[in-house]
Amino acid sequence: MVVGEFTQETNLLVIGGGPGGYHAAFRAASHGIRTTIVESNGALGGVCLHRGCIPSKTYLAMAETLHAAALGKSMGIDFGKPKLDVAAMRAWKQKVISKLASGLDSLCKKYQVERIHGTACFEDGKFVRIQGGSVPRVKFRRAIIATGSRSVELRGLGSDLSCVLNSRTALELEEIPKSLLVIGGGYIGLELGQVYAAFGSKVTVVEMLPKLMPGVDRDLVRPLLKRLEDDFEQICLETRVVSLKEVKGAAELVFEGKNPPKSKRFEKVLVAVGRRPNSSDLDLEKAGVEVDDRGFIKVDSGFCTSAKRIYAIGDVIGNPMLAHKALHEGRVVADLIAGKDTVFEPRAIPAVVFTDPAIAWAGYTEQEAKEQGLDIVVRKVPWSASGRAVSLGRTDGVTKLILDKATTRVIGVGLTGPHVGEMISEGVLAIEMGAVAYDLETMIHPHPTLSETIGEVAGLAP
Repeated sequence: MVVGEFTQETNLLVIGGGPGGYHAAFRAASHGIRTTIVESNGALGGVCLHRGCIPSKTYLAMAETLHAAALGKSMGIDFGKPKLDVAAMRAWKQKVISKLASGLDSLCKKYQVERIHGTACFEDGKFVRIQGGSVPRVKFRRAIIATGSRSVELRGLGSDLSCVLNSRTALELEEIPKSLLVIGGGYIGLELGQVYAAFGSKVTVVEMLPKLMPGVDRDLVRPLLKRLEDDFEQICLETRVVSLKEVKGAAELVFEGKNPPKSKRFEKVLVAVGRRPNSSDLDLEKAGVEVDDRGFIKVDSGFCTSAKRIYAIGDVIGNPMLAHKALHEGRVVADLIAGKDTVFEPRAIPAVVFTDPAIAWAGYTEQEAKEQGLDIVVRKVPWSASGRAVSLGRTDGVTKLILDKATTRVIGVGLTGPHVGEMISEGVLAIEMGAVAYDLETMIHPHPTLSETIGEVAGLAP
């Protein structure tokens, strides 16, 4: 501590202004707790709003519009060849982000949450130092760490080269490359790969594992894979990048594996091989906060770390790294700090991959249920018989239920097709409420809709 240095005090300090952080701050403030939030970015929202969920889904909506225009031709409506204005597309994305960020600013004022701009690191279990802000030091009674995660970089692949993109720089959309190599067959790589393919890039995907999206049931991935085989130039499984160098502004690569790309030169390379927690620059050891061997902060069932009065939520505590999980954790921990009788024990945390067709699931996957030796019944229907899907020209979907065999209780739901991110909530509610197949079968679904396929599948239960 510097003699004469100003130290601000607060009852609750939230470090990180992403979905988990700002939800925790607003909730705590609504309970009458004096709350301060520290965020290194100029606005609240975190990676999700500024460099992840929202900008990527904005571009995916544009890609979906392009696909819908192409589909219209088969329906007798020809829009002609689309013209892309990249500058206008970027401006629209920024308009979306700015509108949502402005809403968070309004909520900050409503709940009287104090904001400090800067980067926080711990001095001990009661003080943090703020770098790059107007307030140099903060004393807190309690703190919540909600610093999120960042993209994993592959060693030796020149992450500082202009031809190499990550999930953040890919969303800046400076230009549409003629050719793009995506390293990684997970949801981030496939979502962004489809965006660039729709915008005109020739996209190749390299994945070192034998299948795309390995944690998702194969029957749900199959319709997407069929579409990707049309959208992408090549999908190379069981293949990895050995080396990369920049030559005249483009990337030259060496591959090894069963199915190397036909080309060894790409205008841009997108590295999308996962994310890691933002925990290494917080000086956690000074506060007595323990992390595991991967850098995730260890917490108990109430999100308390190994340090008394310091909590952690969101990506920084581990998988699943999902914004909606983080924001729910933020609400729960704020309630606990306020002395409320609450607990975080969801039966299902939904996941959505916003590709086209999209994939959504909740509860057990079929793969997980079998690995755990559960006695299950699996029922599914393709969307080829759905009136709504046929009228949309989108029969590339499937609805699937995982049922406990003895009771027909719903323990898992899987969906593939357009708009399934909006449909999965019915499955989440069914799992949370302990519904059985008969409950979904006899529930009146509106017709014609895609959601009525859930009732149809339930009717196939034994």
